[in-house]
Amino acid sequence: MFRVRVHKIESIRDLDGNLGKRIELIEERQIPRFVVRPKTEEAKVVQDVLQAVQQQLPIIPTKRQLATPKIILFLTEQEYESLGIAFDVNQIHEITLENKTIKFKKTA
Repeated sequence: MFRVRVHKIESIRDLDGNLGKRIELIEERQIPRFVVRPKTEEAKVVQDVLQAVQQQLPIIPTKRQLATPKIILFLTEQEYESLGIAFDVNQIHEITLENKTIKFKKTA
């Protein structure tokens, strides 16, 4: 079992011109953070300032995540409806691979 996040959903046309969707799922893992304790008072001040800036600016990630492309689905509208899963961007799913099947389970 592994967890994926819906990263991107795009409208596409297949080779026959039928409308469909391209759904990109990326693997979501937490990268363990190593606590670096500064030895000097100056280094501690710099570390505190950087942490304050990270909290104020949303463009600087504070939560380290490793996002690796895992599955890309190319589905016609009919296939998408038959699958029975309404994908939304940033939605988290648990994927289980067993007995030649792929099972999706939406997490809360």
